[in-house]
Amino acid sequence: MRRFLLIQTAFLGDVILATPVLSELKRIYPDALIDIVVRKGNEQLLANNPHLHTLYIWDKKEGKYRSLFKLIKALRKNNYHEIITLQRYSSAALITLFVHSKSKIGFSVSSWKWVYTKTVTHSLQQGQHEVSRNLSTIQHHGAKGLARPELFPSKEDFEHVSNLKKTTYYCLAPASVWYTKQLPKEKWIELVDELREKGNIYLLGAPGDEELCKEIATNREECTVLAGKLTLLQSAALMRDAQMNFVNDSGPLHIASAMNAPVRAFFCSTVPQFGFGPLSEDSKVIESTSSLPCRPCGNHGHKACPKGHFKCGFEIDIASIN
Repeated sequence: MRRFLLIQTAFLGDVILATPVLSELKRIYPDALIDIVVRKGNEQLLANNPHLHTLYIWDKKEGKYRSLFKLIKALRKNNYHEIITLQRYSSAALITLFVHSKSKIGFSVSSWKWVYTKTVTHSLQQGQHEVSRNLSTIQHHGAKGLARPELFPSKEDFEHVSNLKKTTYYCLAPASVWYTKQLPKEKWIELVDELREKGNIYLLGAPGDEELCKEIATNREECTVLAGKLTLLQSAALMRDAQMNFVNDSGPLHIASAMNAPVRAFFCSTVPQFGFGPLSEDSKVIESTSSLPCRPCGNHGHKACPKGHFKCGFEIDIASIN
């Protein structure tokens, strides 16, 4: 029986975009045991995943290297047919180095790439979706070139949000870790005012996003702030049946893709050509139509616009969302 280890210790969206590797390995090898390593906080995304055998958690709050070596010790008890490392940093390479397997697959741009027995190309400049880049690590097994991510909310998750679904509703996830990946607050307010006569509006996010959501919802009785009140899978269950979901280039975009939920994704300083666009059947990217020589201003977002004007956010036309 084959046993695989998948390592993805990056952020929420990265874990979601790794799930097609789980599903493809299970499709190709139905009897395989597939384990995964994620960082603490992202494990709830993989609850109820039928393709997963064992979930290992790297809890950096216990002490980055102390917890890392504790994790490695646990993994070394297993003999893996293959290790697939999607995270490109040295901590993931360290796990790969010390865990037993004759086959270790990673990306050519990874730190310590000498650790891997085989590397595959990873580039943000070729327009390939991140899911396709991830699946290229198991192409030698016969994996598909593209598959939609998957999340598996439980029956209880759907029941928890069922009362919110009694009328037409829209879900908005206005926050992002990076300021320049986040549609400006004024634009979210403009969007809310466009939608408020069409149905209920639910503002989603983490506990730290509650203040922003409250500012957007001020004096708008159609808005309900749910930031910090739902788990990730409860949010996924709610987003699945929304009339439309509005998100930034951030984690909620990939939740929508995983649920095949209708979505409109705002791209400000980043561009969909980097490979992180939506994969839902009903999806559309909304971005500035101006030719801005400063866009994109990097592979990731910034805490502030490097040019000071943030035109890539403020020039987005809310009227173009349909």
